[in-house]
Amino acid sequence: MRKYYYLFIIFFALPVLTQAQSGKQKKADKLFKEFAYLEATDVYKELIEKDYHVSENSKKLGDAYMMLRSPENAVFYYGDVIEEEGISPEYYYKYAQALRGVKRYDESREYLQKYLDSGRESNDIEEMIEGAEFRNMIIYKLKNGGFNSEMSDFGVFEKDGKIYFVSARAQGIAEKDKIYSWNGEPFLDVYITDSTGTVSPVTGDINTKLHDGPVVISPDGNTMYFTRNNFLDNKEGKKDKERTNHLKLYSATKTGAEWKEVKEIPFNSNDYSIGHPSLSADGKTLYFTSDMPGGIGGTDIYKVAINEDKTFGAPENLGEPVNTEFDETFPFMDADGILYFSSNGHPGLGLFDIFRIDLDEDAIVENLGEPMNSNLDDFAYFQVSDSKEGYISTNREGGSDNIMSFNKLNPLTLKGTVTDAVNGEPIAAATLRLMDENNEQIVFLETNEDGYYETIVAREKQLPIEAKEIKYETFNGTVNTVNQDDHEELIYDIQLDPIADVEYLAEIDNIYFDFDKSNIRPDAATELDKLVNLMQNTYPKLVIAIGSHTDRRGSNAYNEKLAERRAKSTYDYLISKGISAERIQEYKGFGETKPAIDCERCSEKDHQLNRRSMFSVVEMKN
Repeated sequence: MRKYYYLFIIFFALPVLTQAQSGKQKKADKLFKEFAYLEATDVYKELIEKDYHVSENSKKLGDAYMMLRSPENAVFYYGDVIEEEGISPEYYYKYAQALRGVKRYDESREYLQKYLDSGRESNDIEEMIEGAEFRNMIIYKLKNGGFNSEMSDFGVFEKDGKIYFVSARAQGIAEKDKIYSWNGEPFLDVYITDSTGTVSPVTGDINTKLHDGPVVISPDGNTMYFTRNNFLDNKEGKKDKERTNHLKLYSATKTGAEWKEVKEIPFNSNDYSIGHPSLSADGKTLYFTSDMPGGIGGTDIYKVAINEDKTFGAPENLGEPVNTEFDETFPFMDADGILYFSSNGHPGLGLFDIFRIDLDEDAIVENLGEPMNSNLDDFAYFQVSDSKEGYISTNREGGSDNIMSFNKLNPLTLKGTVTDAVNGEPIAAATLRLMDENNEQIVFLETNEDGYYETIVAREKQLPIEAKEIKYETFNGTVNTVNQDDHEELIYDIQLDPIADVEYLAEIDNIYFDFDKSNIRPDAATELDKLVNLMQNTYPKLVIAIGSHTDRRGSNAYNEKLAERRAKSTYDYLISKGISAERIQEYKGFGETKPAIDCERCSEKDHQLNRRSMFSVVEMKN
């Protein structure tokens, strides 16, 4: 946001004309002191071109460009002097901020570290240096708000289909001939538009010759709270000792179609600024920004109770982790107790980013990430009640601030059932892993007894997924969450193919035989009954083959015959239990040719392990 006057809530200072000073240096410094930054830049550049106090004037010029929200120019002039011996450490911080504004993030962190190395202590800056990858499961679709002008437009509030916003367009307001010297634009006023697209100044006594807005309206629609320079009853109020006219909060009452009876909020002051009002959903708490004494940083976010008789409680600083040693502005409280605000004191992408925090829980501050935030200023988050639509303000396109509308898409619920690809039965305790674009695991799940799983995933992604269960082949696929704007849920069912290992599927121990015998032992019968159950109940169309083996004692010919008898005994047992002969493709004896234990001098245990029947999957139909 190019106009630091409303963002920093130093806020909208009005220069007081004094007797003209001689000399360009005095003129430049005077313009800077009186917040006439746009004009001051021209004079400072003239001084630098003449090699006059180049170092100090380069720093001042960089400062002026930062106040004008032009980091690309500030970087240039700070860069000329930043390595000078004896430079104040504060310029390491200023340069770092300007670098962040032009997306030179690594260099920005280097100069933040230099700032700390100079002996300064700051937990907030340490967090900025550590950086963060701002992952946000919520997707925002942004577009131009549709009612921007060539001047600054920002700070939307919507009520009953009407959109209130702040603009320097000076449209339909005769007294707005005066130009604000900070940025060369007219002073700000409150405007209103609706579905017809007609834009007009808000009616009543809200707009004045100084800065007015932004606004918020009570749930019953009868009270407006708004920001304005110290100006009431057509008179400019008292300035502070620095001759600054601060911002104050006012209330107005709706009378017919107009807003009248403008009153000051009782905790205003001539010595500090209060602005950026926002109300809780029930209208009982007013949130605002202020640089009042006793705060944590430059500007902090506060709240105050609104009593039934419209009196106010005592303002309370929201404290950490919301407020930092730097600046927090433009609070917005949604109906779910989520506070949105703008800050340059939390790790971010640009000069001011939009953040959120759930005040009803012991939560952390979250950066909304792209596209809501950019390398410049993003602020004034507002979401329409009972809607996914809303507005932000930004200067990301360079020049003046503009309003952008958004459509908020909540995280997508990914859910489904993991089933057996053959019999369709749910698979409990199957594990699922979701990966990101770098194939790093982001979600680990386990299905319940019904094979069901559910998780939250980001939209507009192609997410690799893996599903496993010990009796099944591993499944690999891709969850596509692209173009799901109209959906809250995405169903992704998975079918796992059973492994082609009958013994494993049926949890069969080996079918062993006594020496030189082919009869089915009781322990073998117990294991074969597991196979019967598998073939009758789990996979009723499973087709298998039987292979039987001997140890190495006896001749090859004898062992082949013995193995065939063992295979036939196994086959007969399964048939006797009701397994159709068509489901046993073959039963075959292999003699001693395929030992489980390949040994020359075999122990009795080795011989026992070689005397066995085994099974293989021939076909597993649906």
